Amino acid sequence: MEYKFTAANFEEEVLNSQIPVLVDFYADWCGPCKMMAPVVENLAESFEGKVKVGKLNIDDEMDIAQKYRVMSIPTFIIFKDGKAVETSVGAMQKDELEKKLQKIL
Repeated sequence: MEYKFTAANFEEEVLNSQIPVLVDFYADWCGPCKMMAPVVENLAESFEGKVKVGKLNIDDEMDIAQKYRVMSIPTFIIFKDGKAVETSVGAMQKDELEKKLQKIL
């Protein structure tokens, strides 16, 4: 299941999560973000129960995007134990993102 992260649920769903979380910082107008959407959706299914996978719209949640210094999108940040442990910027192959997730499990 793909999560939708917002200012209202970010602390509970991401920072206080018992399992690692992959946050896709995106915007509706971003071409590479749209290209990555099926990849993120697929990862959400494959890692169900092991990693929370979800999206955060930077236009709606600018404060969170600024806090984590998101300058370009898509930006993928993996959180573990409430801390950002891995950041990747730009579109990438599914297996590349998968390897990053496997590494933190």
